[in-house]
Amino acid sequence: MSSRIPLEELESYLWGSADLLRSSIDAGAYKQYIFPLLFFKRLCDVYDEETAKAVAEYGDELDDFTPEELHTFLIPEGAHWNDVRNTAENVGTAIQNAFHAIERENASKLSGVFGDGAWTNKNRLPDRLLKDLLEHFSSKTLSIANCPEDELGQGYEYLIKKFADDSGHTAQEFYTNRTVVHLMTEMLKPQSGESIYDPTCGSAGMLISSIAYLKSQGKEWRNVKVFGQEINNLTSAIAHMNLFLHGIEDFQIVNDDTLKNPAFIERGKLRTFDLVLANPPYSIKQWDRTAFESDKYGRNFLGTPPQGRADYAFFQHILKSLDPATGRCAILFPHGVLFRDEEAEMRKKLIEKDLVECVIGLGKNLFYNSPMESCIVICRAAKAENRRKKVLFIDAKNEFTRVQNNSFLEMEHINKICKSYVDFECISDFSCFVETNEIAKNKYKLSINLYIQRSKSSEYPLLNDSIKQWSFLIGKNKENFSHIKRLLP
Repeated sequence: MSSRIPLEELESYLWGSADLLRSSIDAGAYKQYIFPLLFFKRLCDVYDEETAKAVAEYGDELDDFTPEELHTFLIPEGAHWNDVRNTAENVGTAIQNAFHAIERENASKLSGVFGDGAWTNKNRLPDRLLKDLLEHFSSKTLSIANCPEDELGQGYEYLIKKFADDSGHTAQEFYTNRTVVHLMTEMLKPQSGESIYDPTCGSAGMLISSIAYLKSQGKEWRNVKVFGQEINNLTSAIAHMNLFLHGIEDFQIVNDDTLKNPAFIERGKLRTFDLVLANPPYSIKQWDRTAFESDKYGRNFLGTPPQGRADYAFFQHILKSLDPATGRCAILFPHGVLFRDEEAEMRKKLIEKDLVECVIGLGKNLFYNSPMESCIVICRAAKAENRRKKVLFIDAKNEFTRVQNNSFLEMEHINKICKSYVDFECISDFSCFVETNEIAKNKYKLSINLYIQRSKSSEYPLLNDSIKQWSFLIGKNKENFSHIKRLLP
């Protein structure tokens, strides 16, 4: 019998597992153990749910079906959650053996999905701690009836965000501010039947956002092809689990270095996609610049970036990955890519090729765990006639809400930015389209303040915005507000 788990209760349950690890493991390592156990529990509970459904439906005829016909994923004998839960000692070994058995049995879908956590390290994970974790997760049944895919996916995203907050600056490798991701998706508007790619996919948030957009529009999403590449092994495994937990099964996530070994190749060339979303690692220094100088896939068509900044290497990889007719991309970058002198020649060629369609400046603290301002660069392989030889600049640095230490975009911010992009019109103090010959006069710099001059009255958030943020804080924390109110005259 199903017992639907409310989202707030699900989030509390998931975060409760991390509380058990606090005295034994650093916050940055939580994800290495919590995510695989959560996924293991989900697989087994759904397997049991499918078994019960098959017994009720087919009864004595059950033996006429193969396990593959009855189950989404197979759980081998001895590798079920209950087998591990009933293990008295060497629990880490039992968990690890179960993971390996499930991966082998479902090799085409789940190979490497559980990562490579040090489950047998008893100094870090003593049997007592693992038993506590198993019992905690056993307190709820994560069947589809109890916890539908979208809801479990939301809970999983909540956990990713919490781990990012706890683990500090290293979180950017697997987490991008989800409201910014939502904005990027809204601007590119994925369509049914398209191919979607993220070359630095982290935990697959951008790919999942694209599917969520289609669902919200009531459009078919199961025919969308989803592709991603991620250099970090654990983060790649998290991406696999995240996609599965959101009910997405038709995808390819490859664990490898995108610049060194691009994963998606067709007939010796980069595969191209309808839509690319990305948040490349910021200005990495350790990359093979020499190999890129003679890149066999032609990804240096704008030039070779400096050793200390690989941003334009990722940029060119993305541009070469766009379908010549339908390809469009949205990339989250630090502002430096718009004006740095060492990339001036590449930026010149980029503008001359008329690939840049829009540059959006965002507010501070939206680039995860960094106070710097970020920007979104939107490019199209084939611009509409009325947008050719033009670039739209949008100054959205005041379009955000900040509550305590969190900055985020609300729907009114997203809608305002998207409308300006769709309308492609100049709005005082906010947006302006500029001919590329004018950009050339500014030495091909794309700095937003060169093209949008703000009036003094718009330099600071309006009083209404401040009141609105205060109202938001009140709504989130009524108890504290009541306490404050008592102190007011």
